[in-house]
Amino acid sequence: MLGGFILLNICLSLCCSKVTDNAKNSLASLKRENRRLEPTLAIIQAHNDQLIQEANKNFAKEIGLRVIHICLPEGSTEDEIVSEILRLNEDPNVQGLALDLPESLYSSKVLNSVKPEKDVDGLSSVNLGRLVHGDVCDCLVPPTVCAVMELLEDIGGKKVLLVGAHGAEGAALQSVLQRRAAAVLSCHWEAPQLQSELRHADAVVFGSTKPHDVPVSCIKPGATVINCAHHPLPEKHSYGQQNNPAAEKTVGSLAVAMRMQNMVKNMERWIQSQQYRKWDLHSLKLQPLSPVPSDIEISRAQSPKAVDVLAKEIGLLTDEIEIYGQTKAKVRLSLLERLKDQPDGKYVLVAGITPTPLGEGKSTVTVGLVQALTAHLNINSFACLRQPSQGPTFGVKGGAAGGGYAQVIPMEEFNLHLTGDIHAITAANNLLAAAIDARILHENTQSDKSLYNRLVPVVNGMRGFSPIQLARLRRLGINKTDPKTLTEEEISKFVRLDIDPSTITWQRVVDTNDRFLRKITVGQANTEKGFVRQAQFDIAVASEIMAILALTTSLQDMKERLGRMVVANDKKGQPVTAEDLGVTGALAVLMKDAIKPTLMQTLEGTPVFVHAGPFANIAHGNSSVLADKIALKLVGEKGFVVTEAGFGADIGMEKFFNIKCRASGLVPSVVVLVATVRALKMHGGGPNVTAGAPLKKEYTEENLQLVADGCCNLQKQIQITQLFGVPVVVALNVFKTDSPAEVDLVCKIAKESGAFDAVPCNHWSAGGKGAVKLAQAVEKAANQKTSFKYLYSLELPIVEKIRIIAQKVYGAQDIELSPAAQSQVDRYTRQGFGNLPICMAKTHLSLSHQPERKGVPTGFILPISDVRASIGAGFIYPLVGTMSTMPGLPTRPCFYDIDLDPITEQVKGLF
Repeated sequence: MLGGFILLNICLSLCCSKVTDNAKNSLASLKRENRRLEPTLAIIQAHNDQLIQEANKNFAKEIGLRVIHICLPEGSTEDEIVSEILRLNEDPNVQGLALDLPESLYSSKVLNSVKPEKDVDGLSSVNLGRLVHGDVCDCLVPPTVCAVMELLEDIGGKKVLLVGAHGAEGAALQSVLQRRAAAVLSCHWEAPQLQSELRHADAVVFGSTKPHDVPVSCIKPGATVINCAHHPLPEKHSYGQQNNPAAEKTVGSLAVAMRMQNMVKNMERWIQSQQYRKWDLHSLKLQPLSPVPSDIEISRAQSPKAVDVLAKEIGLLTDEIEIYGQTKAKVRLSLLERLKDQPDGKYVLVAGITPTPLGEGKSTVTVGLVQALTAHLNINSFACLRQPSQGPTFGVKGGAAGGGYAQVIPMEEFNLHLTGDIHAITAANNLLAAAIDARILHENTQSDKSLYNRLVPVVNGMRGFSPIQLARLRRLGINKTDPKTLTEEEISKFVRLDIDPSTITWQRVVDTNDRFLRKITVGQANTEKGFVRQAQFDIAVASEIMAILALTTSLQDMKERLGRMVVANDKKGQPVTAEDLGVTGALAVLMKDAIKPTLMQTLEGTPVFVHAGPFANIAHGNSSVLADKIALKLVGEKGFVVTEAGFGADIGMEKFFNIKCRASGLVPSVVVLVATVRALKMHGGGPNVTAGAPLKKEYTEENLQLVADGCCNLQKQIQITQLFGVPVVVALNVFKTDSPAEVDLVCKIAKESGAFDAVPCNHWSAGGKGAVKLAQAVEKAANQKTSFKYLYSLELPIVEKIRIIAQKVYGAQDIELSPAAQSQVDRYTRQGFGNLPICMAKTHLSLSHQPERKGVPTGFILPISDVRASIGAGFIYPLVGTMSTMPGLPTRPCFYDIDLDPITEQVKGLF
């Protein structure tokens, strides 16, 4: 009998060694290919069996896995276990999750709380369903079942009796045995036929602990007996009489080894899931109506896909999205690390001719183009758009989701609040503004000692510097960490920023057009002790924090940029930053969710990123670098990312190339230049247009001469694009009032002026189908060899960079700086900010500084009234003429037409 046990031990040991060696070699191979791989298995344990814990640790160590044991108290409830499971489900550092619980706790609720992709024990309903249906490649066989099958010899046609094997594990065991052609019978311990079945079974598997009062002495001689009750480690038993021995094999150690093997298989699947996957996108069908309904009617007529479905279609993982409602989601930046080795797609910029009140339709072209690429040509593409400001939405411009049958849906969600990014910017901006005035007040009313005692308070009997205060000390050249060791002179340097109120450039913001906030007085309450100063409000999207959001490349980069923001000068003329005020960390906290792009979709179900919304006339006017970078990875090498620059090519495109491309390091493939016949007619000398008034006959009747004259603006914008060495495709938005001859004339002149192609587009009325020719032209242009170059070197003096933009882009004869502007240029140069790019703040309605001058003005002197700096964002912005950073409401704002149905809760009146 002893010899039989020794032989059994040897067999079990050999099985364990074989499994362990296979798993060890497989994991070593994975680690060679993925150097930073640190596979981690979390095991939740709710009992005091130290042997099980040690077995898990030993096998894991031998294979090369990291194991975390979460030891819950005996008697833990289902809810307590589920709570721990849910926490580990969301831990990105844990790739596998296993359970060692009392049998009574292996309930459906507990097992199905484990994410299927982390389910190493394979007992969730998702995994079990795949196993039962024979999808062996997509599931893991539970470790205990693997161990049983390893210990059973050839069982084809033999009778296997399962005793006390119930629940998920019992179902999995029965399914696998049947697939191996065994005749399987399942029996409870209390079943009256148990003894009879034991006598006839070729193999007996005990799935749970045997009750003391149940005899098993009648097991068939020579039958294989396997005990897979939970937690038995290698103790051996003998059932039957001496002349009828039936040695029992326990699966304990082998099951643990199989669990580790499953973890390695899970890592293989996890690595595979992290790799780029071909899109499996199902587009939404359009049924365009004629006449074309309002934008919001079109939006509401389409049923968008659930955003998690869209995310899965384009290769996003479950833990890479944060869902906001049904149709939008934030995308986590971890995706960039996962797909870092994936080649980028092609990068397309949509710009336009100089805007007119008639509208050119850049957003509509952007959306129509991606609908054509993906829904009609089966080419992966992403649109990257700016988030619209509430100010223009309720003011005069309306929404910015595109229009007609080429728009982002749901349109009202796109235009209102979205995921709260602008609110986060407003909160962060105004926190910094409050910090500036509060610091001035406290410094003016307290001694150095009082300031120091309050800035570095005693907490629990100890006085200590915060990390941001230690950083300030280092910048001051004070290399001390103990607050008690600072001299009086050092204390004074540390506590006094000495902000000169007349130099404060940081303003409060609100996302509403409010002209009466353009100049305000702050500090009038008695509590402010007479420290009154003039200030102003800007529109929220004009905040430097918005510019930073659009240009940042990571959370760390954003935090550093926020700290570098210059808010004023001190009384010695040195810059004072957000970092000096100690507010950097708090700003980053307020912005931690806003940094993630928002995923939405077009009317045809193709993906869109909506992220950041800096104005183009007072900032750089482009959506975020992060949205573009993530989209370029997701579309794949043959895909396209189409993003839009604000206003005309002279403003938005120039800033895109000279500012955004410098920040991102991305190289554009094609520029799509948007024009309309009627806008060109205005540039050719057509009459002024009044919003809401009927169009004059010049715009509704054929007039080839007017079109030809206006094409000078289109030609100029093509020339501007050519300065950067990027091929340009002209997209002509066609209206029903345009004659074929007018359309042909524009396309002919565009091609003669150097455009790679010029294509009439009807996506507004037909959806992506109406932009297929444009998409084909863009695809061909993207295969052309580019020679992209920046317009100027950053090493040039500030004034020279301004002059290059004015002369080469706008066509000015020269520039003229006011004394105030020249003084600021000298100050920024002296402070070390001279090597930053230039972000011109000028009217978008003309190539010149005079909005009424259409076409291509020449011979003008460009006046620079002031020069300011966004050091955190990383650019100098000269103000051309008079530029307002706070729009005002018109006599009849859009809000007259915006309403809410109290019964359906539907928004009305957006356009």
